Amino acid sequence: MTDKKKGVNCKKVLKNLSKNYWAISTVILAVLLVAVLLTGNVGAASISSETAGQKVLDFANNQGANAELISSTDSGSFYEVTLSIDGEEVPVFVTKDGENLVPSLIPLNEQAATPSTPSTPSQSTPAPTNVPKSNKPVVEAFIMSHCPYGTQIEKGLIPVMELLGDKIDAEIKFVYYAMHPTSGEVEEQLNQYCIQKEQEVKYLDYLTCFLGKTGTPEDGEACITETKINKATLATCVEATDKEFNVIANLEDKSSWMNGRFPKFDIHKAENDKYSVGGSPTLVINGVQAQAGRDSASILNAICAAFETAPAECDEVLSSAQPSPGFGFSASATGTATDATCG
Repeated sequence: MTDKKKGVNCKKVLKNLSKNYWAISTVILAVLLVAVLLTGNVGAASISSETAGQKVLDFANNQGANAELISSTDSGSFYEVTLSIDGEEVPVFVTKDGENLVPSLIPLNEQAATPSTPSTPSQSTPAPTNVPKSNKPVVEAFIMSHCPYGTQIEKGLIPVMELLGDKIDAEIKFVYYAMHPTSGEVEEQLNQYCIQKEQEVKYLDYLTCFLGKTGTPEDGEACITETKINKATLATCVEATDKEFNVIANLEDKSSWMNGRFPKFDIHKAENDKYSVGGSPTLVINGVQAQAGRDSASILNAICAAFETAPAECDEVLSSAQPSPGFGFSASATGTATDATCG
């Protein structure tokens, strides 16, 4: 489909953004630079990153690109929007007024063109002040198993859960819809729910194993074996849970998908509604959404601030380096946007 005003085959452009980045970006950024100098309007912060991401997604799908929104984050002067088109992730940028699409940003300083230096640990985020205190804080982290920012907070949360143990009531829960159904997200979340429910002592070992791989169904099966999950117990729980919440039926019935793209995942729907969960990740402490960093030190600070009397474990020093988004335990990602979400 062609945009008649501009004479551009937008579907072809979107599919080829990952190619010829330099040539395309140089021309477009030059035009944008002239626009900035003449009008000063590009980059005006008039809409949210979520709204900008939806606009880019709608634009792509209106051109027949069959796209899926992976994430939309604030990159400074622009919003960075990552789409999945025909199974390939394509990052693009959009001006903050949501009016102009930019395929890629090219750093214009010499330092940006040189190999990056190893990142240094960031300072942990101060503890949120809006969370009520209790003797045993209740910690609920709502994620999507294949959301890169959901996996990011999980990697920060695991050391905290291991440190505090039964001094907190902590649980990984799932957002009420899935954004990555073609990656096996729905089936994986069903497995993870049952492992945590029925074989909790092995859950963090399983989750660590799964996060360290690439997120395929085969990886899940391998981790079930590696961490000695009882497969019969798991299968019984999966069958019962699927029957109760219509998990696979919702996945297979595309007419029930939200916006025609996202299958419902209703296991924790009541809690999603209670806390107004809008994306992955959402951290809830003692019944209140808590804005905290995704590194272990920041999460520990946030949870420990919710104790009436903090235990000795709260004096432990955990890493303040931001975990990398996505799968794998790679080096920390300095500057990673900790407010980025899937949703």
